[in-house]
Amino acid sequence: MFDIKEERTINFSTVIQGNYYTAISPDEIEYQEQALICIDSQGYIAEIIQSGDANYQEVKASASKGDYLLKLDDDQVILPGFIDLHIHAPQWPNAGVALDLPLEDWLNVYTFPLEEKYKSSDFAQKVYEDLVQELLAQGTTTALYFGSVHNSGNLELVKACLKYHQRGFVGKVVMDNPEQTPENYRDQTAAQALTETESFIKAVFELNESETIPATPVITPRFLPSCTDEALLGLGQLAQKYDLPVQSHCSESDWENGYALEHYNKRDAEVLDQFGLLTDKAVMAHGTLLNDADIALFREKEVGLAHCPISNVYFGNAVLPAKQILQNGNKIGLGTDISGGYSPSIYQNIRQAVVSSHQRYEGVDAELDPQVRGTKDDILSMKNAFYLATVGGALSLQLPTGEIKAGCYADLQVVHQNWTAFQDESPQMRFEKLLYQTTKENIDQVMVQGQVVASKEKNNADER
Repeated sequence: MFDIKEERTINFSTVIQGNYYTAISPDEIEYQEQALICIDSQGYIAEIIQSGDANYQEVKASASKGDYLLKLDDDQVILPGFIDLHIHAPQWPNAGVALDLPLEDWLNVYTFPLEEKYKSSDFAQKVYEDLVQELLAQGTTTALYFGSVHNSGNLELVKACLKYHQRGFVGKVVMDNPEQTPENYRDQTAAQALTETESFIKAVFELNESETIPATPVITPRFLPSCTDEALLGLGQLAQKYDLPVQSHCSESDWENGYALEHYNKRDAEVLDQFGLLTDKAVMAHGTLLNDADIALFREKEVGLAHCPISNVYFGNAVLPAKQILQNGNKIGLGTDISGGYSPSIYQNIRQAVVSSHQRYEGVDAELDPQVRGTKDDILSMKNAFYLATVGGALSLQLPTGEIKAGCYADLQVVHQNWTAFQDESPQMRFEKLLYQTTKENIDQVMVQGQVVASKEKNNADER
């Protein structure tokens, strides 16, 4: 008989030796040096052994002998994989295009015509395989995607997530309101939208049957103006029937926010709630114009909020008070909002979240007196933003990930510093420099549930 320690050691599939950072609260980051992160055969972190623990040398020696020890270099560090809570997958070819336009014009002139192309599964396959691989290379291990109206394309997105082992959440977009959507790109009726949504759900379940990292179908009304009441009600019922996540936009802009007030005499959030779309598995994007009552409703319903700081600069009409929402106890994470956001990098959105919070605090109108120019609310720190990109996203999607601790998925990224240190740098200094300076070129390896899904060595081998 093996004792418990030996049995655990034998069951490890990978042991990573190195330094790591992980958020343990919105304001606290844990740093450990030369820890052993022990990953089991199911892709979970089974145990973390610190350098001073009694069994450290034993486990390290056993992993080395069994050839499953990965020892990192001194300039490398392990971070949790990032979670992107809001991506419009079909918009990837337009990233960085026409961001100077008002939201309505941007949608009608550029976005809807592009999304209509995804009725072609061949076109969808090419775009989605590229997108999923790009996001993995950027350190994004979990992604919440808006698809398009057409299931032929949506299923190619699911297949790309499964093929490259990204934890994908994918929604068939519903938009059936003829007054607010183009004739050549919409669901023709609410009944058709609901039927195709349910067909998509069942097709994803079938594709998942032999997968260790399954995809999750998501109920996806585009936003309030694009959907009829019949479609919204039916989608709420499907979310309940299949116990699925919901995603949409909420109070994203003056236009969208005003539509709810004009047509329903209610706030955007209230309308979504009356149709059963605000659940503890719901994630609403942007929310720059949410008021205190909306934020309280989100907290009561345990709704997650996808903060998209780059996109909000262009289309949000305001700066989200992310720090205050976090302090309020709401679930909140980060999203790139491709292609309203031009960058697929969560690192870039971490930085912009901090920048935008500073601008909100200081104010932006130089003609105003300094005493009234800004809000003077607390500023989002880099620790806070890192928490949003990891733990905040995991809580919003109800996933055991986003942290480096026993019991979580081994969703990890290994990055190396890209600067020369001319002085002694504390762990806090190094943490901040990593988050401000890391690019895709510094991400050496990405792992989803224990599987290496992107690496510099793999990419070089592919090029040869």
